[in-house]
Amino acid sequence: MINPFKSKKGLGRGLSSLIGDTDVKISNNKISISSIIPNKFQPRKKFDKESLEDLTNSIKERGVIQPLIVRKSDDQSEKYELIAGERRWQASQSAGLHEVPVVIIEADNLKSLEFAIVENVQRKDLNPIEEANGYQKLIDQFDYDQEKVSKFIGKSRSHVSNCLRLLTLPNEVITLIEENKLSQGHAKVLVGLENANFLAKKIIENKLSVRQSETLTKSIKSNQGKIKTSKNPNITSLEKSVEEVTGIKVFIRNRKNNTGQVTFDYKDLDQLNRLIMVIKANY
Repeated sequence: MINPFKSKKGLGRGLSSLIGDTDVKISNNKISISSIIPNKFQPRKKFDKESLEDLTNSIKERGVIQPLIVRKSDDQSEKYELIAGERRWQASQSAGLHEVPVVIIEADNLKSLEFAIVENVQRKDLNPIEEANGYQKLIDQFDYDQEKVSKFIGKSRSHVSNCLRLLTLPNEVITLIEENKLSQGHAKVLVGLENANFLAKKIIENKLSVRQSETLTKSIKSNQGKIKTSKNPNITSLEKSVEEVTGIKVFIRNRKNNTGQVTFDYKDLDQLNRLIMVIKANY
């Protein structure tokens, strides 16, 4: 029998192509909804309540049009583990269905994770953190590298890399991304910053655009650089001693070859006259 899901392999393969790599045992079968358990590799943790309600109403009207994809459970007899279609499964329960159409396939843990990622990422249902966690599982548990993830999912290597970098952010910032309070574009400019949590809150409070956020972080990085190249403490001490004598703010710039400039910052003619008097009295 010809596998109806069989298709050519390629970059960014869809569900039909992945199913084509497996053995379909039963198709368009109906099984009890209570015999289905969630996919332990499901990368998506948050489901939009309003969207689920819309799907529930649709299922009440028309039933489940697209079958769920399941596999036999490894650790629970007489149970089937979801591979793809968790929204349809949840909405079917809410709609009061007792049975749902399924396609039962043979799939190992890697294939199960691949199915779940493809279904969600290609339908843009994952938030950036869930997407990154899915990629990280492929890398940590199934020996993928970023290049292989990129080819498999059909997205650029830089996209995969940027997603994974989000996981290095503080937990507080990650939560803001998961709650859709901070976009991936905003979060990307915070990667590697020690005060990322503080800046994330400022971005949200002031409703900054991504470009404005980039300007803010560049300014902070520039100031941090200036702090790192602070003045020689001896020069700072000398500035203070001159200020005490003259009463005027002074800046001393000393170069590596011990040449430089001395600048007095007077605010009015009285301060200038005082400076001249001090110099004349002492030199």
